Amino acid sequence: MRPFKHPTADEFVLERVLYALSDPLRLDIVRRLALQGEASCGELDGGRPKSSVSHHFRVLRDAGLVHTQNVGTTHMNQLRREDMQTRFPGLLDVILSQRV
Repeated sequence: MRPFKHPTADEFVLERVLYALSDPLRLDIVRRLALQGEASCGELDGGRPKSSVSHHFRVLRDAGLVHTQNVGTTHMNQLRREDMQTRFPGLLDVILSQRV
């Protein structure tokens, strides 16, 4: 498997971050990663088809919210909390503090 591309923190765009978080599944993925620290795509898919989930993870990666790495045949994901805090201080904390 080839490695995933991830933007650097200075390449994060606020509109892209907000767009990524506007979808309920993507927001749920971010919330779950904030609690769990790291999880596979399969653990976070919500029972949706693989093609749909792949799209959502790509949007999250492109926005800079999630870092995905290959571990064998599994894609492991982590929230890029520190990078997000560097680029947009407090934004992720405010979003994650909102009740569902």
